[in-house]
Amino acid sequence: MAAEFDKFAHRYRQILDASVGEDSEYFAEAKARYLARLLPAGFDGKLLDYGCGVGLVAAQLATWFPNAELHGYDVSSESIAEVPEPLTRKGRFTADGEALDADYDLVLIANVLHHIRPVDRQARIDDLAARLGPGGRLVIVEHNPLNPATRWVVAHCPLDEDAVLLGRRESVRLIERAGLGPARVDYIVFFPRALSALRNVEPHLRWLPLGAQYAVVGQTR
Repeated sequence: MAAEFDKFAHRYRQILDASVGEDSEYFAEAKARYLARLLPAGFDGKLLDYGCGVGLVAAQLATWFPNAELHGYDVSSESIAEVPEPLTRKGRFTADGEALDADYDLVLIANVLHHIRPVDRQARIDDLAARLGPGGRLVIVEHNPLNPATRWVVAHCPLDEDAVLLGRRESVRLIERAGLGPARVDYIVFFPRALSALRNVEPHLRWLPLGAQYAVVGQTR
């Protein structure tokens, strides 16, 4: 997987924008905005963006949580090299899994699990759960296979050639088997650019399983 994403690192954002027909910052901000609804105002804890790529989501996290300590990990060292320097100065960004801590207040793994073989997913979630501090939260964000537009985009995106989508139920099982719970499920990202005027109502639709993506949240007991 490292070699696969190394070859896309220098043009990751351009490929993503072309595939989804939308500015990738919108999807990155949607994840940060969702986390802002979960965390207290002025959150100043420690965040890990696991599978951070070139830092698109991490940049939004830095904006929404300016007082937080921000770490990023990606298996692709070429992607880590593309993370902007102002962002790397705010925390630790690495391709070395041994450099990660074990006291994170929140770990985000967004659109990563569908690149990991199903047989290996539980071990990955177990490892991330073990890296949470007391009361820490693990948030899985994934493509929603119930959304036909999402399935079309994944099928035509060069970044997702190896993708095996997982539904909400599998993500909930991963969270619960890692000893976290009870799992919370929310759906996010509903309206395309043509209907962007309606995006302010998206938080009220989190129960509706038609969002382009979903989030599953587990917390240490």
